[in-house]
Amino acid sequence: MYFIHIPGPYRVKSSHRTIRIVPIDLSGSLCASLSPAYFGMVMATGIVSLAAEMFGLALLARLLFYLNIACYVTLWVLSLLRAAYYPSRFFSDLTDHQQGPGFLTTVAATAILGSQFVILANADRIGVGFWIFTVILWVGFTYTILTAVTIKENKPTLDKGISGAWLLAVVATQSVAVLSALLAARLGQPFRLELNFFALSMWLWGGMLYIWMMSLIFYRYAFFRFLPGDLSPPYWINMGAMAISTLAGAQLIMNAPAAPYLESLLPFLKAVHRVLLGNGHLVDSQVADTGVWRHVCDFLWNTTRSTGVQFFHWGCMPRAPYQLINAMCRISSNSCRRFCWLHLSHG
Repeated sequence: MYFIHIPGPYRVKSSHRTIRIVPIDLSGSLCASLSPAYFGMVMATGIVSLAAEMFGLALLARLLFYLNIACYVTLWVLSLLRAAYYPSRFFSDLTDHQQGPGFLTTVAATAILGSQFVILANADRIGVGFWIFTVILWVGFTYTILTAVTIKENKPTLDKGISGAWLLAVVATQSVAVLSALLAARLGQPFRLELNFFALSMWLWGGMLYIWMMSLIFYRYAFFRFLPGDLSPPYWINMGAMAISTLAGAQLIMNAPAAPYLESLLPFLKAVHRVLLGNGHLVDSQVADTGVWRHVCDFLWNTTRSTGVQFFHWGCMPRAPYQLINAMCRISSNSCRRFCWLHLSHG
């Protein structure tokens, strides 16, 4: 199905050269190649908007809020068109180990936009509608993706199939917890207690998901060959998953006075929240260290190819640059760990 059709190709002569005009199916090519993770744009815009509101930048927060609504609607239209006109690509991505987790950005984006409606527009009813839609999306995408990758016959090896994108399952789960806790603080009975309990359940569920998936990611880090090019941008979600988990825990702690069972669990909530905060610092330093390692190695490799200077082959020390960089990373990571330990012990 074509929405924009330009017959051709044509050849247009000018005074200098002949220009060949090739017809382009704009809508079709855009829908066919649409990444399921594009809803990450809505996530990022919403986070910046809410942060701007917290810092008193009301105008910026509002502008980003309106922009986020437009982005959300546009991405949904394109996604539905892709599912309707390119179902094979859509469902192939849904069951793919690398592309499948990207669909979970839809869940987090919906929850974050719902949080914007609650905080910026004081539209609690719209927030409840987004909460219901978020829960439906979470159930649908989470169980579909996990079931599909479990029962499919041809599976990649761990080093080819796992990445930081898998932690989007944690981000999606914790985004539901954040929106639930946010609504619980604003709605009265009989929904307040139930929403707080649901937020607590999702928070704990997300924490267990992080332990499972981060264990696999660390196993891939430590026991498989890891080249600079393997450090793809989704590995930064290692930190993002911890950040939103910490936010959900903080929201539950603030809701504790209105929920007796949360108040009874307050020492546990504070302890787990502190663990998440400290672990977030450590994960951030580890990802930053490996990010520096990646780009320095890329620079040395490109310099080797362009100048002929053999950085990676120094006679009896063929891996000297790698050893130097790894030593620097270890020193930086250990220093950050000591800083976080002192901060947590005396903070």
